[in-house]
Amino acid sequence: MQTIAFLGLGAMGARMATQLVKAGYPVTVWNRDPAKAAPLLALGATLAATPRAAVQSAAVVISMVTDAVAARSVWLDAHTGAVAALQPKAIAIECSTVTPAWVRQLAESVQSHGAQLLDAPVVGSRPQAEAAQLVLMVGGESLALEQVRPVLATMAAKVLHVGAVGQGAVFKLAVNALFAAQLHSVAELLGFLTRNGYAPDQAAHLLGEFPIVAAPIAGAAKMMAAGNTAPLFTIDLMEKDLGYLLDTARASGAKLPSAETARAAFQGAQQLGLGRANVTGLATLFA
Repeated sequence: MQTIAFLGLGAMGARMATQLVKAGYPVTVWNRDPAKAAPLLALGATLAATPRAAVQSAAVVISMVTDAVAARSVWLDAHTGAVAALQPKAIAIECSTVTPAWVRQLAESVQSHGAQLLDAPVVGSRPQAEAAQLVLMVGGESLALEQVRPVLATMAAKVLHVGAVGQGAVFKLAVNALFAAQLHSVAELLGFLTRNGYAPDQAAHLLGEFPIVAAPIAGAAKMMAAGNTAPLFTIDLMEKDLGYLLDTARASGAKLPSAETARAAFQGAQQLGLGRANVTGLATLFA
């Protein structure tokens, strides 16, 4: 089986790497805080001290970190960055939610070392990662994707090829913007309904009865009504992704007024100290 290096063991990365180890892949892991690797080591993974050390014998390298700043450090740090030690013909996979511009810059660096890059950001949160039910949007060469499709399928219910390298990042930002806009609308409407004769749980239940409300949004409405803000996907992360989206939109001349409105709402929640809360904490603005 292909040897894999997995870089970043946060809430999502640890769960994704666990699927690979349980499937029998030889996996070397790296994390900024090595203590978080303990459960994976108990399953049979190997720990590396740096990203560069992790990738030295890997055929497939996967990164899953918080943002573009963290990704740049993981891949391109002058002393510990992974790119410098990539094996010729290795396939590097950026699963982090980052900017398309960063992905394309990374692709150039990876290619200069004789390897290939796929960007494969994910849709789904911790429960989907635990159940290997993520959806991956993959940008890059189709041949490279087919070489690693079994690896990706170990972590995901769907692996979608969405275009050239960088297009995965483009589509992920669009999907998250749609999610953010719907969350914003539901949070507003719950506030409206509870001021007009409905109990919060009743309002959330009734909204979920209509086909126009997708199941994840109906679930979010119920979490909002219950005041459940346990972090699955945080307000800070959503605001970051909307910022990436709007930066990309400006560079391409696209207009996204609804995304700007949604971002302002998430920034309002941050100002209330809710940045680390789940995105359902947005309802606090309208309660």
